[in-house]
Amino acid sequence: MAIDPKLLEELDERRSKIMQSGGREKIDKRHAAGDQTARERLEALFDPGSFTEFGMHTRHHCHNFGMDKKNIPAEGIVVGTGLVNGRPVAASSADFMAQGGSLGYMHAMKICDAQQYALKAGIPVIQINDSGGARLQEGVEALSGFAHVFYNNVAASGVVPQISLILGPCAGGAAYSPALTDFIIIRQGGAAGMYITGPKVIEQVTFEQCTMDEIGSAAVHATVSGNAHFVAQSDEEAVNIAKRLLTYLPPNNTQDPPHELSTPLDVADDEAMNDIIPAENSTPLDMQKVIAHLVDEGSFMEVHAGFAGNVIVGFARICGVVVGLIANQPAVKAGCLDIDASDKAARFIRCCDCFNVPVVNLVDVPGFLPGKQQERGGIIRHGAKMIFAYSAATVPKVTVILRKAYGGAYIAMCCKDLGADVVFAWPCAEIAVMGAQGAIPILYGRELKGIEDEKARDARRRELLNDYTKAFYNPYAAAEVGQVTEIINPAQTRAKIALALRTLLSKRETRPAKKHGNMPL
Repeated sequence: MAIDPKLLEELDERRSKIMQSGGREKIDKRHAAGDQTARERLEALFDPGSFTEFGMHTRHHCHNFGMDKKNIPAEGIVVGTGLVNGRPVAASSADFMAQGGSLGYMHAMKICDAQQYALKAGIPVIQINDSGGARLQEGVEALSGFAHVFYNNVAASGVVPQISLILGPCAGGAAYSPALTDFIIIRQGGAAGMYITGPKVIEQVTFEQCTMDEIGSAAVHATVSGNAHFVAQSDEEAVNIAKRLLTYLPPNNTQDPPHELSTPLDVADDEAMNDIIPAENSTPLDMQKVIAHLVDEGSFMEVHAGFAGNVIVGFARICGVVVGLIANQPAVKAGCLDIDASDKAARFIRCCDCFNVPVVNLVDVPGFLPGKQQERGGIIRHGAKMIFAYSAATVPKVTVILRKAYGGAYIAMCCKDLGADVVFAWPCAEIAVMGAQGAIPILYGRELKGIEDEKARDARRRELLNDYTKAFYNPYAAAEVGQVTEIINPAQTRAKIALALRTLLSKRETRPAKKHGNMPL
């Protein structure tokens, strides 16, 4: 007995109305503004024909302010699962054409469905944000909805990858859910932006005048606040960034990243590496050039590229093995670690450790950035985050000391005693409590003051510098006491890292049983 055709007609009619959301006119208006619809964004994310929608016919239950007479298609949010490059992913996409994408209780429950499904299935979850914030007509129930979403964000943290796309307004409480996820991709221009309170509220409360761009734009969050990890110029680019990011992450914390172990091990020397090293260690080295020589061609995906440029972080492959790279950048602030760089690095280390991504550290650091502003801003606390993150991480950790590695920053960049499994050093590496120029006056100040002749004093200072360098200031001194595994020719760096990674992929390391550590925040 066949199903009644009228029932199928009704189903098709209902689905068609919901999928049109605000109607053709609103859709055309969005396209004219360069915006995709909520469904088009999911179509771009998922492999063709793989999307299964959850809760298409969900309706709000609020009777306040005549809301019961309104028809909000799909409750203003499109939710479901599908395949991204053949791998399962859960996602939600706010529909600004339906009640401004505002979050009510049932709207929030649909987001929670995607989050909880991702947790049960052990798959990544992507949230596409384009919402005016809480649905005021629902009052405290809307706030309850936000709380449910936040709670699930935290439950999923470190279990499955969470990626947020900011492709429209993301105001008030709506901004906190992205902040709880692993990565934020924000679109440049249009209505896209993140903020807790808008310019009008700020002016009313604090009498400060500002524009939306000054507090919520992609430029602000990618370079000043550090909230955004990637900036896209369009909806399409934002989705493509998310899809590429997933190629470096496992579906959940119990699995390994998608290594490409069929890639041949390349153990040949790279003599060109020596050509990019300046003759003097005081001359800045462009770490981006070093990274380009180490990673598989085209594989480096920099994270937080616009924020705290004195440290570089990102994903790459080295002979097929997925790695997280943390590197000092001497071309910016001489590569010093400061408050923002410490936060940036610590968060990335934690993310790699959550998802079993080996960490490769490239060290060329003269120390923590000195200064009154840094000290008053809590550089002690922020720098301690790096030490905590490295010490707690149980993934493979490979450190290469390229040139300078001084003082506490040497430790904070994952030295041997902070848990590095292998430490390589170039012959030009300088490992010491501080730079020689600063150490000599402290160690030999009285002797130098006792030499009255200026030329004789300068000659003695040069002798002391030479003696100090030979005794304490070179990689051999560190190797003698087991702090350096091997001193290598720079041309061998890629090969040495690749071989170390292959032997460390089976690494297993545990920490003392505890609820969790108390990370300095």
